[in-house]
Amino acid sequence: MFVLVAALLMLGVLLGSVAHAPLPVTLVGAALIGSWLLVFAARERHSRRSTRRS
Repeated sequence: MFVLVAALLMLGVLLGSVAHAPLPVTLVGAALIGSWLLVFAARERHSRRSTRRS
Protein backbone atom coordinates (compact mmCIF):
# COMPACT_ATOMS: atom_id res chain seq x y z
CA MET A 1 0.00 0.00 0.00
CA PHE A 2 2.87 2.34 0.82
CA VAL A 3 4.41 1.61 -2.57
CA LEU A 4 1.14 2.56 -4.24
CA VAL A 5 0.92 5.84 -2.32
CA ALA A 6 4.56 6.64 -3.13
CA ALA A 7 4.05 5.82 -6.81
CA LEU A 8 0.96 8.01 -7.02
CA LEU A 9 2.75 10.85 -5.26
CA MET A 10 5.69 10.62 -7.66
CA LEU A 11 3.34 10.50 -10.63
CA GLY A 12 1.47 13.51 -9.32
CA VAL A 13 4.66 15.47 -8.79
CA LEU A 14 5.87 14.71 -12.30
CA LEU A 15 2.62 15.05 -14.24
CA GLY A 16 -0.20 16.51 -12.20
CA SER A 17 -1.36 19.59 -10.43
CA VAL A 18 0.67 18.59 -7.38
CA ALA A 19 3.68 20.03 -9.20
CA HIS A 20 2.20 23.50 -8.66
CA ALA A 21 1.77 23.05 -4.91
CA PRO A 22 4.64 23.57 -2.47
CA LEU A 23 6.43 20.43 -1.28
CA PRO A 24 5.20 20.69 2.36
CA VAL A 25 1.60 20.90 1.17
CA THR A 26 2.14 17.87 -1.05
CA LEU A 27 3.71 15.88 1.79
CA VAL A 28 0.88 16.75 4.18
CA GLY A 29 -1.66 15.68 1.57
CA ALA A 30 0.20 12.44 0.95
CA ALA A 31 0.34 11.76 4.69
CA LEU A 32 -3.39 12.38 5.03
CA ILE A 33 -4.23 10.09 2.13
CA GLY A 34 -1.88 7.40 3.45
CA SER A 35 -3.36 7.54 6.93
CA TRP A 36 -6.89 7.39 5.51
CA LEU A 37 -5.91 4.30 3.52
CA LEU A 38 -4.46 2.67 6.65
CA VAL A 39 -7.63 3.38 8.65
CA PHE A 40 -9.78 2.08 5.81
CA ALA A 41 -7.73 -1.11 5.50
CA ALA A 42 -7.85 -1.70 9.25
CA ARG A 43 -11.63 -1.20 9.34
CA GLU A 44 -12.14 -3.54 6.39
CA ARG A 45 -9.94 -6.22 7.94
CA HIS A 46 -11.73 -5.89 11.28
CA SER A 47 -15.20 -6.04 9.70
CA ARG A 48 -14.33 -9.14 7.66
CA ARG A 49 -12.92 -10.95 10.69
CA SER A 50 -15.93 -10.11 12.85
CA THR A 51 -18.33 -11.18 10.05
CA ARG A 52 -16.69 -14.61 9.77
CA ARG A 53 -17.00 -15.26 13.51
CA SER A 54 -20.75 -14.61 13.68
